[in-house]
Amino acid sequence: MTQLEAARKGIITPEMKKIAADEFMDAEKLMSLIADGKAVIPKNKNRDFAHVMGIGRGLRTKVNANIGTSGDRPFIDCELDKLKAALDAGTDSVMDLSTGGDLEAVRRAILEASPVMVGAVPLYAVAAELAMADKNTEMMDPEVLLRSIEKQCEQGIDYITVHCGVTKESVARMDRTDRVCGIVSRGGSITANWIRRNGKENPLYEYYEDLLDIAYKYDVTLSLGDGFRPGAIADASDRAQIDELIILGELAKRAKERNVQVIIEGPGHVPLNQIEANMTLQKTLCDGAPFYILGPLPTDIAPGYDHITAAIGGAIAGAAGADFLCYVTPAEHLCLPDENDVREGVIASRIAGHIADIAKGYPGAMERNILMSKYRKELNWEGMFALAIDPVKAREKFERNRDVDSCSMCGKLCAVKIDKKLPTI
Repeated sequence: MTQLEAARKGIITPEMKKIAADEFMDAEKLMSLIADGKAVIPKNKNRDFAHVMGIGRGLRTKVNANIGTSGDRPFIDCELDKLKAALDAGTDSVMDLSTGGDLEAVRRAILEASPVMVGAVPLYAVAAELAMADKNTEMMDPEVLLRSIEKQCEQGIDYITVHCGVTKESVARMDRTDRVCGIVSRGGSITANWIRRNGKENPLYEYYEDLLDIAYKYDVTLSLGDGFRPGAIADASDRAQIDELIILGELAKRAKERNVQVIIEGPGHVPLNQIEANMTLQKTLCDGAPFYILGPLPTDIAPGYDHITAAIGGAIAGAAGADFLCYVTPAEHLCLPDENDVREGVIASRIAGHIADIAKGYPGAMERNILMSKYRKELNWEGMFALAIDPVKAREKFERNRDVDSCSMCGKLCAVKIDKKLPTI
């Protein structure tokens, strides 16, 4: 029985009970949200881990960190170092996007080491294995893809990105567009190319019921991927993106009818004035299913600083209803991220998520800011460090030019100290 099926039968599972307590929510309310498909609990039946979390309406905005090997850097130890960096920075989830080396060994190592939910894109493993055999991805066998999906689910992956909305018809429509950046999703491009070369329907769309069988068996949450997400702000909210979103809404409904948990993936590059509308449209077309977004990035010209760009977009998107932020690192568009990039990306997304939680009225979010302000007035540095999203950096900056009980910016002209000396009128 899946979490969704249990909720529909009025059963509060141990996971629901724990999450409700962690999230300051009544367990009955959480059960109702899950039953309605407004919230999910990504947890594979075959895997136990310490920090089980919920994603969706009324819950804290969650953050994911992508890690994984590449053909040039297929080293498991490096990815475990990145995992540690992500966890130290406070990530709620990691996704293994490995495409190099022993993929099964990497996946197993991450699953064993991670105390948070783990996601994957099963298509990547199949495509990578073809590439390592010097074969084109258009040679992918649909049966092999489905077997790989089941194998990864059996291993314990908690949620999987599947690009089911890239269909034969939607690819033809995409090919008639005048997009600046075309298809930027790796999974989307692999799937679209397979459709073009073989003249057949996307296997994940054609055999969607088989996919649902697998997901139900292991209670794996489907993350319906945005294969046509815009990779340039000029391409945002175009017909290809919205057409795919409509398809994903239909597929989400079919998943819920089969008691399979589902979330929807959202756009990458979106100008600021379109972000809120994108969130509203997704929630409307997908019946309020949790929304998982990459960024979004409201400008294309900040390579090296895209974690900041994404945090700006993520805060606005989260406030408008997005539930799950996929981090973007300073290495985005440039290179494979290292541990420092991972840390910076997670912290930036956590800041965005917290800003969104304030706007959404999440319990305790505003109160934490009020307490921080009180500590500032009291010059209670230890209290401030304890509340900081990144206490390590806060302490490091303070210690750099410490002046007893004030920061080095003001020194003896500290506004807080001066304000304390003012006589009462």
